[in-house]
Amino acid sequence: MLFDRAKSKLTLTDAGRNLWHVSQSSLNQIDNKIEQLRGKSSNTVTVGVLTLFASRWLSPRLANFFQDCPEISLRLEAVNSIDEFNSVNFDLVILWGNAWGGFTHDLLVDSSSLLIGNPKVAKEASRLGLSQAVQTIPLLNDGFSEECGMRAWHEVAGLEYMPSSTSLTITDSSTRFQAVIDGQGVALWDKLVRSEIDTGKLVYLSNIELKGFGYHLVYRNKKSLSDAANQFRNWIIKEVKS
Repeated sequence: MLFDRAKSKLTLTDAGRNLWHVSQSSLNQIDNKIEQLRGKSSNTVTVGVLTLFASRWLSPRLANFFQDCPEISLRLEAVNSIDEFNSVNFDLVILWGNAWGGFTHDLLVDSSSLLIGNPKVAKEASRLGLSQAVQTIPLLNDGFSEECGMRAWHEVAGLEYMPSSTSLTITDSSTRFQAVIDGQGVALWDKLVRSEIDTGKLVYLSNIELKGFGYHLVYRNKKSLSDAANQFRNWIIKEVKS
């Protein structure tokens, strides 16, 4: 029995509620599959990308993409971690790191990263000494791959990872980069910020490099990509080699 009748009111029994939950789950799966099928038949590719990488690397090259693939539309959205892949229904995402379990990834830009800060913070770090500085000055990271990167950098440096209690997590890469410029702490960064290094707005706190991390194109697998998404993948891989 699925319903209980009390006077003129119908209520679900336990069996009815169980059936309702099962039916809702099935309908949601059908809706998701319809959206996926729509996406696969569309010439729009949804790409999640770290905001600083988007502005400094990807954006200057988009004219080349539209020249090579004029029939494809791109939808670029900010992304911070692989956890966001399903929530926005991305076709592909561009992330910094070295591994994402259950996903395929292509290396786009190999990125040797160094610890940076603004001149005032660098002066304080020099006074404290490197080992004390990274335990005293806030370490800025994204709470995801960059925290793994910061731990890995400490290992390379032969230092124990003991961040100060005031360490600051900022998920958006552009906002985090501005926080470094503003002197809110130190962070690992790569050649994307070379212009700020060259002008003296930022300085290296150490010559210790973290290698093996970089910017990757991440997706479930090649079979999951629509024709349009696969064209974007082929284009960006060709672009990084040119």
